[in-house]
This record gives sequence, structure tokens and C-alpha cells, in this order.
Amino acid sequence: MQLFIGFICATLIAFAAYRAHSLSRSGAYAAIVVGTVIFGIGGWQWAILLLTFFISSTVLTRAFKKRKIGLNEKFSKGGQRDAGQVFGNGGLATLFAGLHYFFPSAPWVWMAFAAALAAVNADTWATELGVLNPHPPRMLTNVTKVVEKGTSGGISLMGTFAALTGSGLIGLLAALVHPTADALTIGLWVTLAGLLGSLFDSLLGATVQAIYHCPTCNKETERHPLHTCGTETSLKRGWQWLDNDFVNLGCSVFAVFFILMI
Repeated sequence: MQLFIGFICATLIAFAAYRAHSLSRSGAYAAIVVGTVIFGIGGWQWAILLLTFFISSTVLTRAFKKRKIGLNEKFSKGGQRDAGQVFGNGGLATLFAGLHYFFPSAPWVWMAFAAALAAVNADTWATELGVLNPHPPRMLTNVTKVVEKGTSGGISLMGTFAALTGSGLIGLLAALVHPTADALTIGLWVTLAGLLGSLFDSLLGATVQAIYHCPTCNKETERHPLHTCGTETSLKRGWQWLDNDFVNLGCSVFAVFFILMI
């Protein structure tokens, strides 16, 4: 019965997000899968963390949409999330929600779930709020190198603080909705794991993520095979298979690995 209720809730939320153009059709289907597992197996505590990530990221995307208009040529996809983005951001959290069925009393399952969402929430907040930084970002692997806003691997004080805040929000909720004797410790570890996950995301973006070049605009971009201007892009650096969806997955994997090692 709980799984059925989870399916109904996930379907309603995904449909509303689809109608609001926050999710594409494939993204809505993926969100139903993710939501059904997390709502249906995890329960309301797990659902709160998922909804916090989804709602806050959607609000930030819409709130600063105008600020990012000039940066759309940098990103591989727009603000309407497809299945790749949904699974890239929520796939690992869904896995641990599923593991909760087999290990209902294991605290590490909850911590890993929370860390995965803290990481992608931190990364999303950093991306959406980093554009507000008055100064251009610097490359993580070479802080003396100034890069354009939206460049993969670029970091800024505003973006890093936003990442910490986004991660901290999930960490706080993880401690509040699943109270234990070590609730404060869990919240702090989840927050740190999320922040480190987002920085690992930037490291991947600066080193091995597939980055392309548009010869017409003479700019770096994540878009392939065509840039926003319609010109075919060519691989400039990185691994061709490692797109932004896999980088987001790597972000949450790193956070989970970190928190399981402590």
C-alpha cells in the first residue's frame, strides 16, 4: 500500500512539474520512478529530502532564469530537466532508498541517501546562484586563471557559499526528520559530504568532462553536436562519454563514498 501511495504522489508531482515545464516528458517518467521508490519505500522522511532538492532547485532555476539567458550556450541542456538529468541527480539516492527495504535499521543507508541529495543540491545551488557573483569565476585546477561564468570547472566565493548552503539545508533536514542521539553529527557530516561532492563535480568539469568548441562563436560549450548558433561543435578536452549528467552522478557518488568511509 505504501508503494502504491508513493506511486500516486510521485505521479501527481511529476505531472505538475511537467505542466509547469520544469520536466520534459522523459523527465516526468523518470521522476515517477525516482519518486515512487523514495516515497514508497523510504516514507515521508525520505520524501522530504527529495522534495526539498526538487522544489528548491526548480525555484532557483526560475528565479534567476533571466540572469542565465546569456549563459545558455554554455550548458548542454536548458532548465527543463529530462530523464538523464533526473537520474543523474537522483539515481544514487533512489538506489539507497531501495536498499532501505533490505536494511531498514541501518543508519548508513540513510546517511548515504542524504549525502547523495546534499551533493546534487549543493551543485545545483552553486550553479544557479554562482551567476550572482560580481566577479568572474576561476578555474578550480588553476585559481589564477579567470574564466567566463558558466564555464565547467569554474568556482567563485558566491558559488561555493551557495553550495555550502544548499548542502547544509539537506544536512539540517536529515538531522531533524530522522532524529537520533547523533543527529547533529549526522547533519554536519552530510553537509560536509555534500559540499565536497559539489567540489568534486567542479574538478571533473575542469579536467575530464567533455567540453566542446564552437568555431563560429570561438567559445567553449557543453553542447554537442550543435551549438546554440547552429554550428557543429568539436571535442576540445575531456572524455566524450562524460557529459554533465554523468558528472552530476559522480558528484553524488563522491559524497556517498566520503560519508561511508567516515
